[in-house]
Formats: sequence, structure tokens, C-alpha cells
Amino acid sequence: MKIGFAGLGQMGRPIALNLLKSNATLTVTDRSPQSFGEFEAKGARASTDQSVISDSDIIFLCLPNDKTVEAVIAGDGGLLGSLRRGQIVVDLSTITYKATVSIAEKLSGRGAQFLDAPISGMEARAIDGTLTVMCGGERAVFDEVQPLLDCIGNKILYMGGSGSGQLTKLINQLLFDINAAAIAEILPMSKKMGLDPDLVGEVINSGTGRSYASEFFIPRILKSHFSDGYPMKHAYKDLISGAELGASLCIPMPVLAAATATYQMALLRGHGEKDKGGMVTVFEEMLGVTCRSPESAPATSGAA
Repeated sequence: MKIGFAGLGQMGRPIALNLLKSNATLTVTDRSPQSFGEFEAKGARASTDQSVISDSDIIFLCLPNDKTVEAVIAGDGGLLGSLRRGQIVVDLSTITYKATVSIAEKLSGRGAQFLDAPISGMEARAIDGTLTVMCGGERAVFDEVQPLLDCIGNKILYMGGSGSGQLTKLINQLLFDINAAAIAEILPMSKKMGLDPDLVGEVINSGTGRSYASEFFIPRILKSHFSDGYPMKHAYKDLISGAELGASLCIPMPVLAAATATYQMALLRGHGEKDKGGMVTVFEEMLGVTCRSPESAPATSGAA
């Protein structure tokens, strides 16, 4: 079997490396050749010319957004012009439901198969091969691809027809986003009221208020680490997708709307390069506090 892989970014690179476990022939492509040597040393072929993956039996994509996925598939020199009947495209990217359904239809018109298979889990889980993968498409296509997905994740779920994987990923991301926004609001409030944010963090992460977001972000907020997760300026696309679905289907989502406002404030204040924990700085600025452990706080800090 020949596997093609496009997109060797923070998540794509370790995922592609784990696909080597399948013993299939792997060809990778990316706009930057930075990781090529690593793959070539392991017997893979690598090129900045995406046409090198066009003859692969199964083509994986791990790309940043709708625009990039659509360009790789249907843009000038895209895969659509060279795909043959029976080839499978598996999109690990996180893109919108609407774009996913459109791509599936275009590929079907060429006789190719499509599986939307967005991933959940950060870089460490991509490296370990323990991602969660949510899949949408024909069941037979999922069954054919699953042995390869087992190389990159430990929870591989078939969710239904085309777009079902992306819808499931969006639901998960929106809950994560809401939790992160709540932490940004509550932690500075606790400091303003005179509580120790380190102790508040201990209570939250050992009590009923805990979540993956609190367990991940609170320790990093206390150390002023805001670059360990996905940058907010890229994560914001999930909030846009949630708002679009809510508007088009007339589904009220007031909590999501409130969380979105927090993200917007952070982005407007220039914190887009920070991860979601960086939203805390918005409320720290408003309340005049800093939620840092003593050893992490600046010496000149005037925090309350």
C-alpha cells in the first residue's frame, strides 16, 4: 500500500511518523522542507511538490483551515484533477462542516472516497500515537482505513455519514473553549477577592469544577506559560463555526456566545499568538491583578 501525507506541522509531523508503523510506503509533502530529512532517513519520500502524493492509495491531509484543504484538493494543481476511482482521501484537519460536505461531493464526482477524520489531543498525544479520531463517511471506507488510524490514535470512532466527524470535533472543541473562557474569568476574580490563585487552582483541579482545560491551563497560567497549546488566533475558527451553525439552525447557544466575547476581547488586545490560557490576561488587566505563582511573578509586579 502507498500512503501520501500532506501537512507536516505541529500535529502532522508526528502523525505521519506514526503512520510508518504500518509498514506502508510513505510519501510526504509540505510547503517547507524542514522535516524532510527526518522522513527520508526513515525510508519515506518527501517533496514540496504536492503532486508526489497523487498516486497514493490513501492520502492523508493535516492542514490548518478550510482554505488550505480546498486548495490542496481542488485548487490549481490540486489532487482532484489526478485522482482515480477507488483512491481514498482522509482529512485529519479541523475544518467546517459545510466545507467537508462540499469536498466529499467533489471527490465522489471523481469516483474517489472521502473520510473526514478530525483529531482530538495535543502534540504530546500525536507523538505518542494516542489521539482520538472522529470519523465521518461511508462505513466501508472507515473499515478500510481504520488499521492505519490505529497507528495514530487509541480511540477511533465512526460517527456516521460525511461531516459527522467534523461535527463531533466541533462539539468537543466548543466545550473546551467554553471551559477555557470560564477559567480566564474566574481565576482573576478569585485573586481580586484576596484568594491565593495557587490554592484556588488546587481546589478546582481536585474538585467538581475541574476539567481538562483547568488541568492543562491553570498550572501554565500560574507559571506565565502561554505557548503550550494551539494559538487563539487559529482556534477562533471553531467559535465562528459554532456561531454559523447556531444561526443557520436557529439553535440558541448563549453560553457559547459569552465565551466567544472573551476570545474576541483577547484577540482585539493582541493576544492571538497565545494559547487559550492567555485569555486570563484580559481579566487580569481589567481587575488589576496577576494570577502567578510567587516564583513566576515579575519582581516589579504590582498585583493585588
